[in-house]
Amino acid sequence: MSGGLLVAGTTSDAGKSVVTAGICRWLVRQGVKVAPFKAQNMSLNSFVTKEGAEIGRAQAMQAQACRIEPTALMNPVLLKPGGEQSSQVVLLGKPVGELSARGYHGGRQQRLLGTVLDCLAELRGTYDAVICEGAGSPAEINLRRTDIVNMGIARNAGLPVLVVGDIDRGGVFASFFGTVALLSPEDQALVAGFLVNKFRGDVGLLEPGLDMLHGLTGRRTYGVLPFRHGLGIDEEDGLRVSLRGTVRESNVAPPVGEDVLRVAVCAIPLMSNFTDVDALAAEPGVVVRFVDRPEELADADLVVIPGTRGTVRALEWLRERGLADALVRRAAQGRPVLGICGGFQVLGEHIEDEVESRRGNVDGLGILPVRVRFAREKTLTRPEGAALGERVEGYEIHHGVAQVDGGEAFLDGCRVGQTWGTHWHGSLESDGFRRAFLREVAAAAGRRFVPAPDTSFAGLREEQLDRLGDLIEQHADTDALWRLIESGAPQGLPFIPPGAPA
Repeated sequence: MSGGLLVAGTTSDAGKSVVTAGICRWLVRQGVKVAPFKAQNMSLNSFVTKEGAEIGRAQAMQAQACRIEPTALMNPVLLKPGGEQSSQVVLLGKPVGELSARGYHGGRQQRLLGTVLDCLAELRGTYDAVICEGAGSPAEINLRRTDIVNMGIARNAGLPVLVVGDIDRGGVFASFFGTVALLSPEDQALVAGFLVNKFRGDVGLLEPGLDMLHGLTGRRTYGVLPFRHGLGIDEEDGLRVSLRGTVRESNVAPPVGEDVLRVAVCAIPLMSNFTDVDALAAEPGVVVRFVDRPEELADADLVVIPGTRGTVRALEWLRERGLADALVRRAAQGRPVLGICGGFQVLGEHIEDEVESRRGNVDGLGILPVRVRFAREKTLTRPEGAALGERVEGYEIHHGVAQVDGGEAFLDGCRVGQTWGTHWHGSLESDGFRRAFLREVAAAAGRRFVPAPDTSFAGLREEQLDRLGDLIEQHADTDALWRLIESGAPQGLPFIPPGAPA
């Protein structure tokens, strides 16, 4: 078998990432050697591969679904927003500069097509199948001329396209039909059909609509996936929940001890790698919420300041909101605070930034004895070490270089009292260390909380990926999906007017 597929969506957050992961896990369970691919990803949630390349976390998760190591080939272009109008461009895992949206779509993006196609060709030469993920919608007609991630990549690589629609949002039939009808005849010829995502209820009630959609478009529906809680792992398009919601929707086991542990995560601007707190939320009895007001810290047993692509902007936001003063008071009272990456940097005494914000010298919160200088070269590493008597693994993605002038050593950062700071993302995924850290937090907070002795974060991830594979195996027409991946889009698919504007 040697084939491929592009999983597109009617909208952002239609479920492309998880459907791609589900197809990958289903295929690998059939003995197929498969890899994921996303030509261009816009995300503040990223990961560092073993060779020191930065890619989107969604592609790292999909590689895990394939049971292979992620590489830069799987996500050759990563855009990391730095504000409303510009993004850092990461090419083959390394940053190559900042560009405005107009500058990127005005020519730079199309010049990357050759690199993208080379990466895809290398993967297709190595694996039996490559499952590609699109971005946004393929019907973004204003961007089609320079597109390298949706129909642009499908046309150049001859990939069949499966369009995913989120029926939970409503309007899925109109979205399916409109997506096809806004494509050129050449693009439409590659759109093989549809996949309904997040359906609740009796599928029998949906089938007449699917039959009518087939009659209108000449394209079949390859499956109806039911709604399932807790499957939004490592997505890239934004917070999976509102800022006032809990991190996880899934049911978590009751606490082992007598108390729960309440964790408040400051929802700072340009928040990056907020997936760090997923490992906390996976613990029975740990309740994690995103907050943006100082009064919401009052009953928190632990406050986390996560990573950010705008450290100085985050610092300003904390001060504007009154959260900075609340954090300083909290630290002085010996109540637990954890800063990760950019969150670690804001806890320091001084920041010198001529790279990210170009604001020069800025005072930090002064809670930790740390001075930060932003370097033009980005640190991209996969460190290993020990803390609290436990082995720890993590990954680093930052321009800020920290000079630690005191406190107790903690990973690459430091600890003063119950305030902790580190650049290491992913450290809380190390089970022994996470349990030891939560025991310290519980003791400092006076909570009779006991970490579960057997929670395996890696095991929970595997369970989630298997659930995604089960969804595809049980609710998609896998025989038809196999033929699509192996043989391409069916011949003679009808053109649906009006097609793309000239």
